[in-house]
Amino acid sequence: MSLEIPIDQARRRARGVASNQAGRFDLARVEEADGWDIPEPRPGFRTEVREEVARSALSFNRSPDLPFDRSVNAYRGCEHGCVYCFARPSHAYLGLSPGLDFETRLVAKPQVAELLRQELSAKRYRVAPLALGTNTDPYQPVERDRGLTRAVLEVLADFDHPVAIVTKGAMVERDLDILAPMAAKGLVRVGISVTTLDPGLARRMEPRAPAPARRLAAIRRLTQAGVPVRLMVSPVVPALTDHELEAILEAGAEAGADAASWIMLRLPREVSELWQEWLAEHEPGRAARVMARLREMHGGRDYDPRWGHRMRGEGEYARLIAQRFRAAAKRLGLDRAVPALRCDLFKVPPQKGDQLSLF
Repeated sequence: MSLEIPIDQARRRARGVASNQAGRFDLARVEEADGWDIPEPRPGFRTEVREEVARSALSFNRSPDLPFDRSVNAYRGCEHGCVYCFARPSHAYLGLSPGLDFETRLVAKPQVAELLRQELSAKRYRVAPLALGTNTDPYQPVERDRGLTRAVLEVLADFDHPVAIVTKGAMVERDLDILAPMAAKGLVRVGISVTTLDPGLARRMEPRAPAPARRLAAIRRLTQAGVPVRLMVSPVVPALTDHELEAILEAGAEAGADAASWIMLRLPREVSELWQEWLAEHEPGRAARVMARLREMHGGRDYDPRWGHRMRGEGEYARLIAQRFRAAAKRLGLDRAVPALRCDLFKVPPQKGDQLSLF
């Protein structure tokens, strides 16, 4: 797949990537003139939301790299538009581009909460912590109108089901009326990702995600309400954000986070070319150094998907980042083991139409 000519900046204002390249299962996308030499105004990329009739709410995985085996994603695509998002290639399965389509042509699953209720009620279901935000952000802007993440949380609260949430969205504060009582029972933990403390860099890399200061404020608000929060330094970008590692951890600890984690920048499939387009436009002076560090950690490749390797890489640079993280986390008290989410409270609540017990 070759790099495409970037789309005019005015048309992709407040979007993350520069192009809308074809995915693995799509035909090539080429614009051709209609023969009339007349300049025409080109509209910007508006966010569209389609609805999907989903067959199930729960997705299961067997990845040894992940601390959970099940998740719920109420949306496909993500309007936050983070240029480096590892989930972009999933849009190719829809016949859409992992580029601008991923952040402008979204899919919502309106029945997701009811499907989840049915699946948790099944006699064969066995409880274990469930993850929200594993593919796309559950608190991206579309959630403000759709409310699907909140509906999912309402179901989980009814069942006393443990849940771990990963987000960049400050909208998580809206659901404190659900999260705080769940946290008091040991049923919820939130992870908030902070990539950089530089608001300008964040705006270019993550154009529609909350600013770093706003995410730190969300950590403070959640922890003050009794909801435990893990600060996620994710991703660490070599030669661009790696120098901020300790500062990000300090800011997270000051905001009230009680744990921390980190993940190195990953460039699976189409993400690599989209990322390199972004570097050429926004950080041309650092582009070669960034890519050299990444390839150094992946045996000369842009990305190595092997289990146990893809999240951190290997080699001297990867070891240095790991050592810096461990030292800073220990100094700030962010290396303590956190309590496991409780599974013993799980129950199937009475359903509409159930016969009341006589005893």
